[in-house]
Amino acid sequence: MSVHRRTFAPAAAALVAALLLSSCGSADDAAADLGAEKEGTAPNGVKINLTPEQNRISTPEVDAIAALLPDEVRRRGTLRVAASVGTVPPLGFYATDDKTVIGTEADLAHLIGDVLGLKVEIDPASWENVFIGLDSGKYDAAVTNVTVTEARKEKYDFATYRLDILGFEAKKGGSWKVTGPADVAGHTIGVSSGTNQEKLLLAWSEQDVENGLEPVDVKYYQNSSDYYLALGSGRIEAWLGPNPGTAFHAAQTGETEVIGTYSGAGDTVLGKIAATTKKDNGLVKALNAAINETIENGTYAQVLKRWGLDNEAVPTSEINPPGLPKSNS
Repeated sequence: MSVHRRTFAPAAAALVAALLLSSCGSADDAAADLGAEKEGTAPNGVKINLTPEQNRISTPEVDAIAALLPDEVRRRGTLRVAASVGTVPPLGFYATDDKTVIGTEADLAHLIGDVLGLKVEIDPASWENVFIGLDSGKYDAAVTNVTVTEARKEKYDFATYRLDILGFEAKKGGSWKVTGPADVAGHTIGVSSGTNQEKLLLAWSEQDVENGLEPVDVKYYQNSSDYYLALGSGRIEAWLGPNPGTAFHAAQTGETEVIGTYSGAGDTVLGKIAATTKKDNGLVKALNAAINETIENGTYAQVLKRWGLDNEAVPTSEINPPGLPKSNS
């Protein structure tokens, strides 16, 4: 998952992005209609609560794991978590009150806090400011869909908690499937700039040209409303993005489908998403142990199932595993 850039938007806009392709009116009309929406549907069919009253899954504190915390964090009693809030559920987005951060990442952050006996303070930040905040000490950790890369490992420590899977989303009902570079040759595909998925798509396009095939016609979009309008109108044939978002969107509309998935780290490394901390600040062992506790006691699986991400679960949390190679990051 990649370097995922996100932009801020209220809950209504997030839902518009998720339902845009099935709307007969304008985006403004859809926003008005969706303001009262209280639930969505996860890719596994589970209904998702979109209100601020989340009734999050919780788990007991474990003293032995809490003892691994740096003294400063234990004394403070809070875990300051950066969240880059996007416009497409289910990772991180605003509830129907337009201010409460909800999603998979928020739920997992609160689970970690439970195990460590800490109150979790989630601070929405732009993607760039997530890392600036980690560097400055403003945030203890980022739980916001950060992919482990070899370049990032020079500055940050990682405790993994989910697989990094990218998804190609297209209109439903076609025969086109994507399993590798040859399948995208000559197609018009949208992607966000500065992301790992962009790097993957450009690398595939280069391979296609080297093999005598047509290059990919790459189109760039940063906002979900823009790329889903482009997909709905036929200006692009597919969108390449984080699979949680593409799968969630397809489940809402019923008019699109994921036609292929691929590791966010390419074909050399299994991409993994991780809780991220400033290197050597003493927090990663506590985060790792807390995540493994939730995996062992089953609350981790409950959170992923709640948001339809069962297929992205990891069997165990690892500290600083092999990441996306520098040549690709």
